[in-house]
Amino acid sequence: MGHNMLLKEKRWKPEIEEEILKQWTQDQLYTFNKTTKNPIFSVDTPPPYLSGPWHVGGSIHYAQIDMIARTRRMEGYEVIFPMGLDRNGLPIEVQVEKAYNKSMHEIPRQRFLELCAEFLDRNEAIIVAHAQRLGLSCNSFKDDEMYRTDSPEYRAVTQRTFIELYNKGLIYIDDRPNNWCPECGTTIADAEVEYKDLETTLSTLRFTVEGTEEELPIATTRPELLSACAAVLVNPEDERYKSLHGKTAITPLYNKSVPIIPHHEARIEFGTGVVMVCSYGDYTDVRLFRELQLEPINALGPDGRLTEVTGSYKGLTVTEARKAIRKDLKEHNLILKEESTMHRTPTCWRSRNPIEFVAMPEYYLKQLQYIDDLRVAVDQMTFFPLKNKQILVDWINGVSRDWPISRRRYYGTEVPLWYCKKCNETIIPPPGPYYQPWKNPPPVDKCPKCGATNQFEGETRTLDTWMDSSISGLITIFYTKDDKFFQEHFPPSIRPQGKDIVRTWLYYSILRTYQLFQAPAFQYVWISGHGLDEKGESMSKSRGNTIDPNPIIEKYGADAFRLWGALEASLGSDYRFNEGRLAGAHRFLTKLWNISRFISGFPQPTDKNIDLQPADLWILSELNQLIQKSKAGYAKLDFIIPSRELRIFTWDLFASHYLELVKGRAYSEKDDTERTAAWHTLHTVLNAILKLLAPICPYITDKIHRELYDIKTSIHKHRFPEPLTGLDEKHPTDTLTQFNADVWKHKKDHKMSLREALPTVTAPKSLKSYSEDLKRMHNIQDLKFHTKDNTKIPPPK
Repeated sequence: MGHNMLLKEKRWKPEIEEEILKQWTQDQLYTFNKTTKNPIFSVDTPPPYLSGPWHVGGSIHYAQIDMIARTRRMEGYEVIFPMGLDRNGLPIEVQVEKAYNKSMHEIPRQRFLELCAEFLDRNEAIIVAHAQRLGLSCNSFKDDEMYRTDSPEYRAVTQRTFIELYNKGLIYIDDRPNNWCPECGTTIADAEVEYKDLETTLSTLRFTVEGTEEELPIATTRPELLSACAAVLVNPEDERYKSLHGKTAITPLYNKSVPIIPHHEARIEFGTGVVMVCSYGDYTDVRLFRELQLEPINALGPDGRLTEVTGSYKGLTVTEARKAIRKDLKEHNLILKEESTMHRTPTCWRSRNPIEFVAMPEYYLKQLQYIDDLRVAVDQMTFFPLKNKQILVDWINGVSRDWPISRRRYYGTEVPLWYCKKCNETIIPPPGPYYQPWKNPPPVDKCPKCGATNQFEGETRTLDTWMDSSISGLITIFYTKDDKFFQEHFPPSIRPQGKDIVRTWLYYSILRTYQLFQAPAFQYVWISGHGLDEKGESMSKSRGNTIDPNPIIEKYGADAFRLWGALEASLGSDYRFNEGRLAGAHRFLTKLWNISRFISGFPQPTDKNIDLQPADLWILSELNQLIQKSKAGYAKLDFIIPSRELRIFTWDLFASHYLELVKGRAYSEKDDTERTAAWHTLHTVLNAILKLLAPICPYITDKIHRELYDIKTSIHKHRFPEPLTGLDEKHPTDTLTQFNADVWKHKKDHKMSLREALPTVTAPKSLKSYSEDLKRMHNIQDLKFHTKDNTKIPPPK
């Protein structure tokens, strides 16, 4: 007979988690073993962006990614689960500019980079500490073992991929209209554009037909672009304007002649049926200028202010100019009508401000020629949940232009190019080192084309931050560091991420991986939903509704927080924060601790031949179903399934019914086989519960398991339990639980204590084999059985 070891602490408290975390750190529990004989599973951990601490939704997102890693370990895999930190990009620069109340162009570039790095270092410490406290089982949190996207090593890999694609002819420079965020001061990709319905004024302006002075009304929301009007369109089928085909119109205020062109872009039923084409009011204008070969006029500069071609409006912002020109148009009686309208407006997903369309030279990565190949690659990957695959498919189907990858910012991976000042030849260096062309000379002494020596100008632009982020999966499996390992374990096993960045991080990763290796980027893709506030709104700093998880974890513990997140919604669905339900998760862990403490009072039998009683066989059969259902949920990486199954089994079946059934046997002073069977079953079930719950609640399960079952080895080095063999799956579970409920209700209704004796009870015949345990459980003196399903208990005399 084994010895019993009572759990030390009487209650489960969040402070215990911090002691366990120290033990994990000391043991280096989750270090990746490259020489393992086990199959390898790699997780492309989303490197958290260091613009600020995580809110509740972000914390749950990362906790569930950790559940993926822990699940695979308990399935027998050696898991690559790196901790990376995304330290590139625009939001960092914007925050530094705000903090110092200066544009980056007003600060020497090197000093600006130092200020960005200092800001990032402060936020990094906060996020890394929070990730550890949350229970993330990353391979290492050591400073020199986490990867950072702004490190020279990482940026050198980004530049290596740029150089390879450039040499393949997939990167080119072109001067064309692009999405431009005046607030951020840079080009942004289509994937970074979000649409909002914003209120604006629809003004009907008085154009005239040249030579006839005939009035030509045109409705627009962009009167500030009148100076850039290059044409007027009418629908070729519109009877009202057929006589105007081929004539010219005179623009209001500027009195400029522009052609009237029949074109189906003008819709008969919309507005006045006449459209002005300006450079550039929207994507349609961009397309029409190209299609009709119109000469663009740059009315708007990169600073978001109007240029000299607008006359007296030069230097005004778009908002200021719109207000001023409407005033002037009214004074000249050139506005026929105005009305308020909601306009679908493209905005920058970072600054949240409306974007403009400004022509300037940028570098582009070809993508249109790969669309069909990407569709095939996507079909070769498995998605969890399958429904979220459609988000990606819809985006791929809508891609219509190549990706502008250069940015006019400072804190990012530099475009690794130089230019000969004499002949304008582009100097592309060999891959390997990290290049900073804006401050360092190229790795050549003379121009390969004209032979000029030391006459080079370095590129000042940086790359879109998604050029860095999109290779994180390759970095995960040691790309450029261990070629043999990389080739053996490509592609990475899984990309876990939120659905909000499917069109950016996921799409660009798939595109870039295919361009480099002509293969799918991942085996699996896991896409989670959003954490919302109590009102069901997305949490964001701009809304001011973010919820800090730290006080919650301090109050309830990380395990309760993680369990709440797992219980709230099926994979891919959004969920609302609810502290009441989180408190319920904490109560379950308290219940688990109390159950464990109760069981820890009994020895663990070492006998090989256990004479299991009917009640033992029943709960073990139910345990088998729990194991099967939980492991099926884990296989789907949908943690609501095991968490709910475990909560229901542990609280509603194991604690409420089985523990009460066998207390009499377990406490028996007789050293007999029935008592041994009870002890064996209690420990068998608890051990299995702990292992099944371990990926979701890593702290409490490790604590209990170490103290009761394996003091030397963490539960996280164990595997999931297997179903027991030789058990009959047919047991009267519903009848048994209903009988217990009937007895408890009878005693409550008659104001009897639960230990008070019942002289006679008649139970369904299917419970006959449980009679001795039931008699002890309910203190029944005479337990009879009948063929009916109901319970009969005579009222007390």
